[in-house]
This record gives sequence, C-alpha cells and structure tokens, in this order.
Amino acid sequence: MSIKSVTVYAASSQALDPVYVQAAGRLGRTLAEAGLEIVYGGGSTGLMGAMADGALAVDGRVHGIIPEFLTRVERGHQHLHTLEVVGDMRERKARMLEKADAVVALPGGCGTFEELFEAMTLKRLGQFLGPIVLVNTADYYDGLIKFLRYSTEQHFMNPAHLDLWQTVDEPEAVIEAIRRATSWSAREALATASVKPVR
Repeated sequence: MSIKSVTVYAASSQALDPVYVQAAGRLGRTLAEAGLEIVYGGGSTGLMGAMADGALAVDGRVHGIIPEFLTRVERGHQHLHTLEVVGDMRERKARMLEKADAVVALPGGCGTFEELFEAMTLKRLGQFLGPIVLVNTADYYDGLIKFLRYSTEQHFMNPAHLDLWQTVDEPEAVIEAIRRATSWSAREALATASVKPVR
C-alpha cells in the first residue's frame, strides 16, 4: 500500500507537560521530512498546534479540518496550506479518515480516543485498511494497551485484532512502523470480525 497522506489525532489542551508538546513537534517534522501530507483537526493549540508547527517549519504540507462551531471556540491554525471548515464533529472525523492512507495517534483525551477507536473499529471491519500507529510518549498509552490485551484475554476481541495497530515510543520511529505494519485486507477483517466460542 502506497502511503502519501497521514491523519494525525492529537490533544488540543494547552496544559500539558512539555515532553508531550516537544514530541508532537518532532512528529510533524518527521512526517513532513518523509514527504507525507498531514491531515489533522485544524487547531493551533496543544499537541495539534505543535505538530502542525513542526511540519510547517520544514515546509511540510498540512491540511486542517475543523467544525464550524470550533472556529468560535478555538482558533483554527492560520498558516496551514488549507483549512477546511465542516458542519460538525462527525463530518470532521469522516473527512479526516477519508483522506488518510495511515493514522497516527499522539496522546490525547476523549476526542482522540474516540477518533482512534473509530479507526480501529473500521479497520477491524475492513472499512479502513491503512496502518494505525500510537505514539506512546512518556508511556502515555501503556494503560490503554494493557486494557486492549485484557479485552482479548477475556474474548471480547479476537487475538488477531492486536495487529490492528503498532506502538512506538518516539515520533521518529513512526515512518518505520508504518512501513512494517501488518498488511490487512477486507477479507481478513471479516474472517476475524467475530470471536469464536471458547471450547
């Protein structure tokens, strides 16, 4: 699968430890230097803004997608190549995934979790087939990964679903993670969509 564009999910909070902000900027730079177009939520604050600024600093191409109501609450980034204003959060999520060859999740809150889980769910069902990479800055996603493994142990998920995503500790490792991501087809997705009874 040829990867030309990457959708990035990330927090907009401005109250974060600098270690997260610095890693977000490094991710933007890493993706841009690899020649990948970046799609994200269009914000100028938090990890969203830091990631976009990191990419723009090295002439990366960044496309933002923001719901109209958020332009009145949080300022959309004013220096992107394009900033697309859509009707609501659902349309934003759909557009971000529609434009993605791969997905990368930086640390975030419930909005980031929702976006990430939708991407995982659609991949599980064969509706999105690209790589999904979690950037586990400062072990942020350790608890989530442990819970997903526990969900598999309890037979709520098929063990094959643990291959839906890759995890990296540093943003510079994202490109290699995308390259080595387990291939996933619609046929494989449907074959593993349900969990068989335990004998």
